[in-house]
Amino acid sequence: MPLSATKHCSILLSSLFFFFVIGFVRCADDEIRILLDLKSGIRSSNETLFETWREGSSPCNFVGVSCNSAGSVTEIDLRRRGISGLLRVDAVCKLPSLQKLSMGYNFLSGNLRSDIRNCSNLLYFDLSFNGFYGTLPDLSSLTKLQVLNLSKNGFTGPFPWSSLKGLTDLTELILGDNPYDKTGFPDEILGLKNLSSIYFNNCSFEGKIPPAIGEMTELVRLELSTNTISGGIPEGLTKLTKLRTLELYENQFTGALPNGFSNLINLEYFDASTNQLEGDLQQLKSLTKLVSLQLFNNQFTGEIPAELGDFKALVNLSLYSNKLSGPLPQKLGSWAEFDFIDVSDNILTGPIPPDMCKRGTMTRLLMLDNQFTGQIPASYANCPTLIRFRVNNNKLSGSVPAQLWGLPKAEIIDLAGNDFEGPVTSHVQTAVTLGNLYIANNRFSGQLPPEISKATSLVSIDARSNQFSGEIPPEIGELKKLSGLYLQNNLLSAKIPDELASCVSLNEIDLSVNSLSGDVPASLSSLRSLNSLNLSHNRLSGRIPASLSTLRLSLLDLSNNRLSGPIPNALEMGAYERSFDGNPDLCSKAESKFRPCRSDSVKSGELRTLLSCFLAGLAVLVACLACYIYLKKRKSDLNRSFKEDSWDLKSFQVLTFTEQEILNSIKQENLIGSGGSGNVYRVVLPSGKELAVKHIWNVKANGPKSSSPMLAKRPAKSPELDAEVGALSAIRHVNVVKIYCSITSEDSSLLVYEYLPNGSLWDRMHKSGKVELDWMTRYEIAIGAAKGLEYLHHGCERPIIHRDVKSSNILLDEFFKPRIADFGLAKIVQSNAGKDSTHVIAGTLGYIAPEYGYTYKVNEKSDVYSFGVVLMELITGKKPIEPEFGENMDIVWWISSRMTSRESIMGAVDPRIPESQWEEAMKMLRIAVLCTARLPALRPSMRTVVQMLEDAEPCKSVKIVVKEEGKEAEKGKRMSPARH
Repeated sequence: MPLSATKHCSILLSSLFFFFVIGFVRCADDEIRILLDLKSGIRSSNETLFETWREGSSPCNFVGVSCNSAGSVTEIDLRRRGISGLLRVDAVCKLPSLQKLSMGYNFLSGNLRSDIRNCSNLLYFDLSFNGFYGTLPDLSSLTKLQVLNLSKNGFTGPFPWSSLKGLTDLTELILGDNPYDKTGFPDEILGLKNLSSIYFNNCSFEGKIPPAIGEMTELVRLELSTNTISGGIPEGLTKLTKLRTLELYENQFTGALPNGFSNLINLEYFDASTNQLEGDLQQLKSLTKLVSLQLFNNQFTGEIPAELGDFKALVNLSLYSNKLSGPLPQKLGSWAEFDFIDVSDNILTGPIPPDMCKRGTMTRLLMLDNQFTGQIPASYANCPTLIRFRVNNNKLSGSVPAQLWGLPKAEIIDLAGNDFEGPVTSHVQTAVTLGNLYIANNRFSGQLPPEISKATSLVSIDARSNQFSGEIPPEIGELKKLSGLYLQNNLLSAKIPDELASCVSLNEIDLSVNSLSGDVPASLSSLRSLNSLNLSHNRLSGRIPASLSTLRLSLLDLSNNRLSGPIPNALEMGAYERSFDGNPDLCSKAESKFRPCRSDSVKSGELRTLLSCFLAGLAVLVACLACYIYLKKRKSDLNRSFKEDSWDLKSFQVLTFTEQEILNSIKQENLIGSGGSGNVYRVVLPSGKELAVKHIWNVKANGPKSSSPMLAKRPAKSPELDAEVGALSAIRHVNVVKIYCSITSEDSSLLVYEYLPNGSLWDRMHKSGKVELDWMTRYEIAIGAAKGLEYLHHGCERPIIHRDVKSSNILLDEFFKPRIADFGLAKIVQSNAGKDSTHVIAGTLGYIAPEYGYTYKVNEKSDVYSFGVVLMELITGKKPIEPEFGENMDIVWWISSRMTSRESIMGAVDPRIPESQWEEAMKMLRIAVLCTARLPALRPSMRTVVQMLEDAEPCKSVKIVVKEEGKEAEKGKRMSPARH
């Protein structure tokens, strides 16, 4: 080649290299700019996460970023990094080589309506577990996509199913847990033959599954739960022989398991619970790889296939609430590390399989309400992992293995309604986590062991209708958490121990139908939480302690004993009309059915004392009358507004006061608070009893409120009053504030409550001079408030949604026991109301659930969210909204932003809580995070929250089972509801 030609060639190559370098540098600069723009719109709770994202550095060195050999960005993987803010997907997709965008499990938000245009090169697209919202755009440009995961966000409207037709490379399609518009099963996906994983749970599907689903033969995972799919399980589905996971729970499936279901020989997780399926289970006997089988709440009949006893991988079996009969396979659970069985509410017979805890891993044995026979196998007495052992209402007999009473992790032992005999042994002292002991309606005998006092977690002992004899052990007074003691219908004798009054949490005591003797202990009057006391049908003697009248008892029964002397005046009321029958030596000054108390029986010394008291009282009466006349003269204008004949009093309890006593106390000096619906006054009755009276603001629409702090003339009807009275009048629960009566007139509306001297939880946590609440007190407040809400949601004939749960509406009595209060916004769920309950804007900023952002529909899950915020207050000591959280941020965001490291989240704990108890606080914080899940469907019910809080009790080392509406969230471990 001539020299000139060589020189020209060299110049040409140099020029090309120069332009390539310039182009590469310009491309790299563009990618850095795109990534830095991304960084500017988001933030992380991990302050060091984006330290490498800076000018002058190669994007290939950015944390979470990967490049190809040419140095161009191919992947952004920031999954589970605690990132929040607004994500512009369209801008990120301008990275020319980007193939993977993984941003799941963060706190990002945004609307994807026009943010997909540049993403045509994506192979992997994951925005799951975030807060994206709005209607999804056309996805047809993502032709190379293999994995699409948009689950657990807030996407609404119709899903663009037709745009998926061309995405033939898809292997995973994960779209569930979004409130899309209702639709049938999308036929558009049936042509995506490469799909191996489909997750369409909670997608608002209805109608039937098309038989053509059987052509999607690559499917390994198919999840269609929590929809309204109906009809039978199609036979076409039995062609999916590669399936390992099939979840169809909470739909409306009918009919039997289809012929050929036995072809699914690779199936490991099968859950079709809570449907209307029927027929037998014989199609399951060849599915030998099953790990978890959940078919509860259906109508299956016939016997459980004996082959299940040979399944070597099976660890979870839940078949409760069906119509199954026959025996359980005796080898069941003996091969693997078996976890739980729940076959309750069937017609099963035969013995309990002996080896389900052979590997020492079983946590729950639930076999209640069947017809099992025989004895409890001795092997379960050596099962240290058992948390629940429930075999009540069967035909079991014999003695209970001694060490079963002392299972170290058991929280419930339920043997009620069988034919067991023998004693409760001293082994019970090692049952340190036992909360509920149910052994009623058996033939247990002997004395209750004093060692039961060592089971200090006991909340309820129900041993009614047995043959226990001897004394009630005085050591029972060591059970400080005991709220229910039921020993009626036994052979107990001797005295009622005074030590019983040391069980400060007692709410109900029933010792009726025994042979107890001696006095009624006056010490019982110190049990301020006591609501029910039944000592009837015994041999008690002596006088009735007058101090019992200080208790707020809804039930008092001392009938059919040997009591004598006068019935205390304060107990002679209509509510206790039959409480003293069958005591011929009692006398009364008011009740005609008892002999009158003779005045000449009063000793002369007593007469002089009475006379002195009378004269002193008369003097006080004269002085009071003079004061009354003076005050009446000074406040005649006010008194003129109280026309005696205009008041309408409706009582809901036995009243020991008059309406005039209440009206006379509504004055400025008694004002103790002001809420969203009225002022609250503290009333001290002449007897010394304290009450709280709320004056409801009765304001006309668009009308002004009165400036007067006293009662003003306003319209009589008030929606707040109606809501509060309607919600509270029928409620009887120790953790819900008690209402005595309502007083209304054309001028005013008043509600009379019990007075809670320690004010609200908000005051105790956040106001100046706040009281130091130790961790145990905080926990007791949390569990008590949870039980109150659980009662409203699950214990009433119709569920009650509070709609304004917050720390200022949790009041505390003298022992810091909580009461749920202020039902001005409460809504009783109508029996014909839809799932979403009611349309309303209600609540308090910082406590309002996020669904208000896209719907005004609320249900019980909105209360659960607000309660989760209260738990966070208890744990952190912070208010729901603090300046340190940042603009438009709240405590839920703040907690989420710190969940990137153990040190960061531990730093959120209130410094007033000792460091030794931070682990206990973390248990409660996990529950709070579940309660404040962004989507209502992911929040547990209050019934489940109570169970989780009980599991998290301080000083317990029991693992928390995270549940969703009674199901474990962990794959393949959906649990039975808390009632089991």
